Amino acid sequence: ERYPPLLRLIPDPPPLLYVRGDLSLLREPQIAMVGSRRASPAGLRVADKLARELATLGLHVCSGLALGIDGAAHQGALAAGGNSVAVMATGIDRTYPARHRALAEELSQRGCLVTEFPPGTAPLRYNFPRRNRIISGLSLGVVVVEAALPSGSLITASTATAQGREVFALPWSILHRGGQGCLQLLRDGAKMVRELQDI
Repeated sequence: ERYPPLLRLIPDPPPLLYVRGDLSLLREPQIAMVGSRRASPAGLRVADKLARELATLGLHVCSGLALGIDGAAHQGALAAGGNSVAVMATGIDRTYPARHRALAEELSQRGCLVTEFPPGTAPLRYNFPRRNRIISGLSLGVVVVEAALPSGSLITASTATAQGREVFALPWSILHRGGQGCLQLLRDGAKMVRELQDI
């Protein structure tokens, strides 16, 4: 009965979840925010700004604990006094990347860490796409802040579409290679984000 209701609706929900932190957050409204690990300074600023604004509205920010946009989104939500959910591609006892160990600890105190992988699971490449379906599955919609081609963020956007969730993307310049994935999503029907009200 404590299983996240939105996640229950996806085609392949994980049979169980390992959680550290406030389990109740998984049943409350949240927006996923994902993007490049090698984000531009502008991308990091936008992720932080949007996460702060979403948190101020009472929405939780969900992401994947990765470097770049994910980290900025988690930190922005926490800095605004809100909550954030990190979906991990490892066991609940492993933090990847290691430099986000302090962030993971803060999320366990002021948010939630969640994974479908048993304790001890290392950061294996093929677990990250599986992790992405949970990020979108927990959320009302997915905001792709900055993404190149190809990109793991586009996998998250694809799973969101398959799950019937909203997909949003920022309109980067055609000269910005790191934003080409966002432009592709917009071409394919994602909603354009220029400000919070677009979400």
